[in-house]
Amino acid sequence: MRLTPEELRARKRRNVWIAAALVAFIVLVFATTVLRLQQNQAAEHARLDQAASAR
Repeated sequence: MRLTPEELRARKRRNVWIAAALVAFIVLVFATTVLRLQQNQAAEHARLDQAASAR
């Protein structure tokens, strides 16, 4: 079965959008992870500072 040039262009366009969506999802997960790590690190520093000042 041979695809027409229009079908090939449509397939390529669809594949590009799928790849873009996948990259966007990966960036979103990475950014969320980094932000959560920073928040946890800041909370830990605050807890340690509070414990040190209580001594």
